[in-house]
Amino acid sequence: MTGHAGDFKAAQAQFAELLPITARVLGPHHPDTLTVQHNLAHWTGTAGYFAAARDQFAELLPIRERVLGHDHPDTLTTRHNLGLWIGLAGQAAAARDQFAELLPHSQQIVGSEHPLTLAARHNLARWRGEAGQPAAARDQFAELLITSERVLGPDHPDTLALRHNLAELVSDAEAARDRFAELLPISERVLGHHHPGTLATRNSLARWTGKAGDVRGARDQLTVLLPFREHVLGPEHPDTLSTRSSLAYWTGKAGDAAGARDQFAALLLIRRRVLGEKHPRTLSTRNSLAYWTEYCQLTGVISPSVEGHRALVLGKPGRRRSGKLSDVSSSNTAQTS
Repeated sequence: MTGHAGDFKAAQAQFAELLPITARVLGPHHPDTLTVQHNLAHWTGTAGYFAAARDQFAELLPIRERVLGHDHPDTLTTRHNLGLWIGLAGQAAAARDQFAELLPHSQQIVGSEHPLTLAARHNLARWRGEAGQPAAARDQFAELLITSERVLGPDHPDTLALRHNLAELVSDAEAARDRFAELLPISERVLGHHHPGTLATRNSLARWTGKAGDVRGARDQLTVLLPFREHVLGPEHPDTLSTRSSLAYWTGKAGDAAGARDQFAALLLIRRRVLGEKHPRTLSTRNSLAYWTEYCQLTGVISPSVEGHRALVLGKPGRRRSGKLSDVSSSNTAQTS
């Protein structure tokens, strides 16, 4: 399978080509046609088109409910993936609610320790955290990790994803850095050096390295990581853009404010096009660009004439914004496809 070999866009294209053929030969509502439609949506999202995947799963779900029934495992899988891509498209609270509704159904239909149920618990915890409940998410991840290690095994990719997301919620920066440093060689051994999950762990290790005080170390790690993510995921994949965002931030923290400003300016144009104006990561990039632009002005790095550029890009030149880094997230969350 092309997608599992890492060529996500090729897999998306293959399923897009296969779908009308299957629909013509078997019928648009044949279970095999719906499986092709499901896989097209999955690889669309994996290729980085989060909102498109969300919309495709939203279109597929009522058809699977009607053809297969509400309690069919394939219908549950579609509900699960719809929740995932809702969250990745920027609607964390809606994703949380989707998984909160899905979980009891999954427990009843396939069992409390079925991988699909464990994945639903994982995503419920994740989106609770993203929606502003980090303490609840941390507790749920910790509880689920014990179950996942017992049921799936300590080296299962879903277990490694749990360890990753739990490490993201550790309050102490040095402890989080150390957890990611411990996780990275395991991920490299189990998944491979260029697997998206391994690259996500490298991204988080770099970020927590910076938060622990080594800002140049963070910048240098991200500089090395970026071309790998561009090669594996594509230059405009949202996770690649997250690495670019982190690199811009730590470039500024390492003393190159103008470099940070320029990187965020370039990134904003891409995120507007790829994610949309109102996506949380686009808004975060606008905040960061405003912060580093103003910082450069206040420290004399650039002349006040750049205010015109700021007005062009941000639209509100007089508004002060925070430069807080808040948009780096893991793509290494368990999903069911």
